[in-house]
Amino acid sequence: MGDEGVDDRELVTWWGLVVEAYARTGELVRVGPIDGPALPGSWFEVVLRLLRTPGGRLTMTQLARETTLTSGGFTKLADRMVTAGLIERQPSPEDRRVTFLALTAEGERLAEEAQRRHVALLREHFLAPLGEERAARLAGLMRALRDANTPGE
Repeated sequence: MGDEGVDDRELVTWWGLVVEAYARTGELVRVGPIDGPALPGSWFEVVLRLLRTPGGRLTMTQLARETTLTSGGFTKLADRMVTAGLIERQPSPEDRRVTFLALTAEGERLAEEAQRRHVALLREHFLAPLGEERAARLAGLMRALRDANTPGE
C-alpha cells in the first residue's frame, strides 16, 4: 500500500491519535514523589538511563543527546541534580574534555524505586490494554519512527 493512498484528513487523525494516546498514557505512567528529592520527568529520564546503562555512567554529551536537551540546557539540569545529591560528575581518565555522570548511592536508591513504580504503572496502563504482542509491535514501530527522524542516523 502506497503512502499516497492515505487521505489527508485520515493522516491527521492517525497522528492525533498517536499524540493523544501518548499524552494520556504518559500521565498515567508518570512516577509520583518518592522519599527524597522529587523526580521531575527529565530527572527521572536521566536517573533511569544511568541505572540501566552497563557501568552506570554516561558522558554529559550522550545524556544530553538521549534526553533531547541542548547541551546548555542539560548542563543546567545536571547542575541541579548534582546539587540535589542524585548524580556526580566523574572526569574521564583518558580525555580531560570528557565528563561522565554517574548515580550517587542516593540517586541509585531513588532510581531503583522509581523504576519499580514505573514498571508497575507500565504493566497496568501500557501492557495490559495492548497485550504483549501488540505492545512489542508498537515499540518496534516507534523505534523505526524515532530512528528515521533522528538527525545523523
